[in-house]
Amino acid sequence: MITLQQDADGFIRMNRHFPDNSVISISFTDGAAEEFTGAQLNGVFDDALAEFRGQNRLEGAKGFSRAPAKTVHPTKNITFVKVHPGMAR
Repeated sequence: MITLQQDADGFIRMNRHFPDNSVISISFTDGAAEEFTGAQLNGVFDDALAEFRGQNRLEGAKGFSRAPAKTVHPTKNITFVKVHPGMAR
């Protein structure tokens, strides 16, 4: 089981997909705790990533650059996902 803690702003750290059949427990700031499957959190992550890309105009093909890609800090990804109690239902 993977245990995650919600921060004061309502986010959890999630920068990749979890295995679909894994069990993830999230402890919320209000004291509640819920269990999610990996597939449920992956869906939340995908929705947040689509919203981020849409707001930053990253959804379409923009060509490519011949310059070497920077791998230190990717700018087309998210690392925090907003969660709230009751999402597991």
